Amino acid sequence: MSLRMRLCSITLDCADPPALAAFYQQATGLEPHPKSDDDFAGLNGGVGFFIGFQRVDDYRAPRWPDQTVPQQIHLDFAVDDLDEAEARLLELGAGKPEHQPNEARWRVLTDPAGHPFCLVRELVGE
Repeated sequence: MSLRMRLCSITLDCADPPALAAFYQQATGLEPHPKSDDDFAGLNGGVGFFIGFQRVDDYRAPRWPDQTVPQQIHLDFAVDDLDEAEARLLELGAGKPEHQPNEARWRVLTDPAGHPFCLVRELVGE
């Protein structure tokens, strides 16, 4: 008998869960979880998916691409227009590291807590 698993949640460490949840809520349009507080906040992604943000004392932001503090995880978001999505996310408080390995296909940004994430071109029909 094989084990069947379905990813239902991702939780990111951070110093300020409500602020990081607000960033991703504005970026994605996901609904805030009603039981969020100062130590844990979340967003409901529909279809049984949840993104959580948990407070960690002495949180140290990842350094990308430097591995002094490794990224440990990153998220990828498919977008129709890389330039438009990047501009909107920078307005919301994202950062853009200098190192961009393939800017024509994807963009590496960092959320306000320092977690790297990528915007990838939606490739319809490829």
